[in-house]
Amino acid sequence: MSISIRVNENLYDQAKIQARAELRTIPNQIEYWARIGHAALDNPDLSIEMVEKILIAKNEANEPFDFS
Repeated sequence: MSISIRVNENLYDQAKIQARAELRTIPNQIEYWARIGHAALDNPDLSIEMVEKILIAKNEANEPFDFS
């Protein structure tokens, strides 16, 4: 489900540039920023870089490790 929202034109332009660089759509870029911001506010002792790495790790496929 998607919902239309209004965003500041400057935010839109920044998201457009970053989205193109990171191969995302503009809405996905804004959603990505929102997830990082939300997680950072919930975990103020962590750096933004650490929050980003944690979110990336959570989204990676979990495959069992083969010790053989």
